[in-house]
Formats: sequence, structure tokens, C-alpha cells
Amino acid sequence: MGSLHNAAPTMHLVRRVITRAPDLEGEDYEAVPVEDFRQMADAGAFAVHWGAHGLHYGIPVSVHEKLATGTDCLANFSRKALSRGAAEFERFVVLNVTAQPQTLARRLAVRGRETSDEIARRLAEADKPLPDGLEVITVSNDGTLSETVALALGQLQPVRA
Repeated sequence: MGSLHNAAPTMHLVRRVITRAPDLEGEDYEAVPVEDFRQMADAGAFAVHWGAHGLHYGIPVSVHEKLATGTDCLANFSRKALSRGAAEFERFVVLNVTAQPQTLARRLAVRGRETSDEIARRLAEADKPLPDGLEVITVSNDGTLSETVALALGQLQPVRA
């Protein structure tokens, strides 16, 4: 998401809390052990949290402070957490970034975090429909990252003053 931040510096990129090993490529996140995550969830540290792909993910409650100042925030959600996100945040828009199955399979394999079976499961998940009742903007990510960022910004912020 670094390229998106360069293109839209006023947009806040939400740093998720994830029960994943630290310093893996792909996104800037806070790595925590499962027990710490559970304690954080019990203490109300997350606006929304969920489990997916054998991990736990949380959107910090501090996002509400950013939104209260009028700052747009971009957070990575799982499909199954979108309805909770829409219930939690007043102006919730889903940026549905898609890619052809072969593009996604290639990118997941290069990333090297999942086995072939796990990649197959992720590909099956990618085909599932989004929950009803959401405002959704869909952008294809089959091209370069800069092309995708330009398409996303054009859809998210079509008019710039």
C-alpha cells in the first residue's frame, strides 16, 4: 500500500494487528502472538477483528480518531469482516481489488507464505461474492501496481478540488 500512500498522502493507511510472524513482506503490520491478540480484543483494542487463513486480524480502535478529524482511512479487510466494518464505520466503502485467478496464483506463489493447497483455498475464497448491502467499488489488479493505484484513486476520489 506504500504506492497508494505516495499517490494520496492525506489518506491514512491503517496498520493492522496480525498474529503473523513479524517482518513478512506485503504490508506494514503489527505482529503479535495469539494470546496477546486475544487479550487486546478482550480489552477493546479493536474496532473490528476476525480470523481468516489460520490467523487473527484486527483494525485498531484508534481509526475512529483519524476518521473524527475528517481523514480518509484505508484498511485491508477479509470478506467475512466487511459487514462488521460497515456496521462499525459510518462511511464504509469497499474497494474490491480483483485479479484473474492465474495472476493471483502467481503472486501468491511468489510471495511464498502459503503452500499449494493453501493457495488453492485462497483462490476459491477470492471467487466468493461480497456480502449484500455494501457500497462497493471494484478495481482490476491484473496490471502493474501503479496502474492499479491510479484506477483505485480515480474511483475513490473522482473529483479533486
